[in-house]
Amino acid sequence: MARKIAFINYKGGVGKTSLIVNTAASLAKRGLRVLLCDFDTQSNASIWLMRLEKWNKINVNGTGSIYSIFDPGNVRVKDLIIKDVVEGKDGEKLLPGLDLIPTSFNLVDLEGEYKPDPKRPSYAIFQEQLAEVEKDYDVILFDCPPNILRASQNGVYVAQEIYVPSNPDALSLIGFTLLIEKLMRFQQTSASFRTSTMDAAAQVYGIVFNSIKTNVDIEVPKMRMQLRLNQFKTQKRGVAPSAKIFSTQIRDAMVVRRAVTLGLPVILLGQEGGGDDDSVANDYMKLAAEIIDHAPST
Repeated sequence: MARKIAFINYKGGVGKTSLIVNTAASLAKRGLRVLLCDFDTQSNASIWLMRLEKWNKINVNGTGSIYSIFDPGNVRVKDLIIKDVVEGKDGEKLLPGLDLIPTSFNLVDLEGEYKPDPKRPSYAIFQEQLAEVEKDYDVILFDCPPNILRASQNGVYVAQEIYVPSNPDALSLIGFTLLIEKLMRFQQTSASFRTSTMDAAAQVYGIVFNSIKTNVDIEVPKMRMQLRLNQFKTQKRGVAPSAKIFSTQIRDAMVVRRAVTLGLPVILLGQEGGGDDDSVANDYMKLAAEIIDHAPST
């Protein structure tokens, strides 16, 4: 079965979308079959990988976006998957193995206008439908907004692992602390919907320091984050015994912002993006390798 990983922190602005998009691309580059599910109402991952013109078409009418499995509810997850989403200007497939379930701005309606059946919350619907395609993938990633409201709940509920993108600042530590509190509360309220055939509720397995600026010393923030991680381990609150701060750190680089503009992952930007040992593209490839090695024991 696929590993299912949610990327989330209760602090926004940590570079989560750039991290998950480039990690997904790096995993696909290593030969894994990867599905990225976009549950962030800002739609940044979808816009990046589909490019704006193509994404605009689903944003205008909502057809083809993840919200359509809830309202009007006439399609299923398997109908929404965009195979080998990264394309060149002539439609050529540039990164086979990376698929996308896109979102559009109408996903925000999940938080207000959508009135779910109390016996079938949105995350239960999503779990049932995702199960139909899990066998097709090695890794499924969920891009979640910085909260555990309904959109995030879909990814968190089906995930086995949670990775926390972090910057070397106090707010990231506060965001991680809030995440654990909200995660524990959600897992209590959603526990009755779990069955014996489902995975156990997700736990935090890793923290990734992201967008590290040149000459910034992160040792003190890293130490504080490690202390908090150890505290939650001891308390057995939402953190796996093997959870760690990843040794791979992602540097801040202009090429990441250029990649967004071009609608390509960093690893596809040629010499500028990397290949050499001292590039941000290589950071992402190292992180992908570390994620593969950090799989939970079965």
